[in-house]
Amino acid sequence: MVPEVSSGTGSLPYGYAGGFQPPPFPVVRLRGLPFNCTDIDILKFFAGLTIVDVLLVNKSGRFSGEAFVVFAGAMQVEFALQRDRQNMGRRYVEVFRCKKQDYYNAVAAEINYEGIYDNDYHGSSPPPSRSKRFSDKDQMEYTEILKMRGLPFQVTKSQIVEFFKDFNLIEDRVHIACRPDGKATGEAYVEFVSAEEAKRAMSKDKMTIGSRYVELFPSTPDEARRAESRSRQ
Repeated sequence: MVPEVSSGTGSLPYGYAGGFQPPPFPVVRLRGLPFNCTDIDILKFFAGLTIVDVLLVNKSGRFSGEAFVVFAGAMQVEFALQRDRQNMGRRYVEVFRCKKQDYYNAVAAEINYEGIYDNDYHGSSPPPSRSKRFSDKDQMEYTEILKMRGLPFQVTKSQIVEFFKDFNLIEDRVHIACRPDGKATGEAYVEFVSAEEAKRAMSKDKMTIGSRYVELFPSTPDEARRAESRSRQ
């Protein structure tokens, strides 16, 4: 049975309806992922395809085993769907079509910490997952280095410098983390002139670069060095 495509484009190839209808948004949804799954595991699962974005879906502060993956084009989605029910570790992963709005809703929910709006939760204070996420970053010890996560895979150093333009960033100490094959991991390490400046720059946590909400975390010179040496291997 062929999954139904609700792009409203009829039988025209790849959704181009006489130049008026754009092609369907190139996103798929994954279900049944291992709970220790990372962006890198998904990049490996779709080896050979060009991924623009990976969103791991959390529910009430925990990974749900679902993800959205955005590809570079509609044809890539067709290839991605052929990997339905292939294994990641010991689990088989379902890959199916979804709508652009499903992906956007998931992005919005991630930013709004959907756990707090859970209908099962009745109480006057936010559930632990939310208060933990805020307090952890406040209580961590800061160095002059921050880790960025959730970056667009084609992010450039100049975009990161622009993102922190209101803060005293050391421009030649911006490191975009890469896999050994040279592809970006969606993470970067940035160094500021002081730990105080790094803490001040945390105000950019959950702001956007392109269409991506970027998470910031306190990091250490050791962690940044390890990431840099992995990229060079």
